[in-house]
Amino acid sequence: MKVSMKKGLAAGVVAALLASAGAAFAGEVSYIHAGRVLADPATGRVAERQTLVIEDGKVKEIRDGFVGEGNVVDLSGKFVLPGFIDSHVHLNGQQGDGDRASRFTTTSADAALRGAQYAKITLESGFTTVADLGGNIDAVVGLRNAIAQGRVPGPRILASAGTVTPHGGHGDANGVPESLVPHLRSSGVCSGPDDCRRAVRERVRSGADIIKITATGGVLSDTGAGLNQQFADEELRAIVETAHFMGRQVTAHAHGTDGINSFLRAGGDSIEHGTFLDNETIRMLKANGGYLVPTLLAGDFVAREAVRPGNTFTEHQRKKSLEAGPLMLDMARRAHAAGVKIAFGTDNGVAPHGTNAREFQLLVQAGLTPLEAIQTATINAADHFRLGDQIGRITAGYNADIIAVEGNPLEDVTTLMDVNFVMRAGKIYKQQ
Repeated sequence: MKVSMKKGLAAGVVAALLASAGAAFAGEVSYIHAGRVLADPATGRVAERQTLVIEDGKVKEIRDGFVGEGNVVDLSGKFVLPGFIDSHVHLNGQQGDGDRASRFTTTSADAALRGAQYAKITLESGFTTVADLGGNIDAVVGLRNAIAQGRVPGPRILASAGTVTPHGGHGDANGVPESLVPHLRSSGVCSGPDDCRRAVRERVRSGADIIKITATGGVLSDTGAGLNQQFADEELRAIVETAHFMGRQVTAHAHGTDGINSFLRAGGDSIEHGTFLDNETIRMLKANGGYLVPTLLAGDFVAREAVRPGNTFTEHQRKKSLEAGPLMLDMARRAHAAGVKIAFGTDNGVAPHGTNAREFQLLVQAGLTPLEAIQTATINAADHFRLGDQIGRITAGYNADIIAVEGNPLEDVTTLMDVNFVMRAGKIYKQQ
């Protein structure tokens, strides 16, 4: 089963999402006149004066020169790239939404509507595909389906449909009165190998494209349990084995070294955050071809927020933010220097939605070249999700996910903070 899992991330579900998005624009043909285009980030080659022929939500062909008539989009003065992929977001909300009481009053409908707002902001920022890892199940799955059906504007969503987490762990109902725990605790909370197998199967039943677990403590959970391993080794093995049986990849929220390495030894596929990774982590990621999603923007944000006058962090959150946040840039620098594969992810919902492209700047600060930073959000992230034959490039047969900016992002990645054209699956969502 593991071999077939590697061929596709919940292959049937994802293929249906991609197909339905393109089918919504069946029969339409348009021509994009691109002044400069980075069609394949793998090579870094920039072609000038190209025409992208778009039909049925896909790139039909690329022609030299400006050709075609009728439905022509003039990007002759722009730099054109594939739509970006953010491998880790939380669309249902963000820091500062309401007060601490809002967790008791927000319904799934509220979360879905807020998610629609943030999905639109994210799409208009140039991110045409995202993975929502751990959001409200009904809200995120419903939003994912509505976007795929063309009823709501937003990026293509791969959803984890909640989180698998241990009792008392990062994803449990922490910081609330005991009487409220049964009402706030999700079905993804588990203890023991058999119960954790159940939790994984529950996520698949709920519509998960990928399984997300909390292998260690987390920065923003209101508990003093720290940032180290929280699942037992036998629980991790049961989770990974069950997810692979069910045709799903498993990614782990993981800060502490012990939790990171135990998860990778159990056969886990990728690491989110990775704050305290060590040489053994690097060795296993390289040996297994696994991806690191460093979420530098989240680390930068919580470190700044923890010292901002008037912040709403609890003492537990403040302590962990100052412990982990400042370390993440150096963590990514060490991983990149050692040759670990990196996929772009922000953890936005921690930082404000729409600021996703700030991650490019942080990746460059961590030692990546501008091209390498762009690769993390295109070909790398597409490969991470086993979608490298559908998104991440502008080439014939691929989804027409296309963005444009002023200037040259291969020289200055800050230009990616101001995207002025967005097309997803052949439909224009932003054009200045």
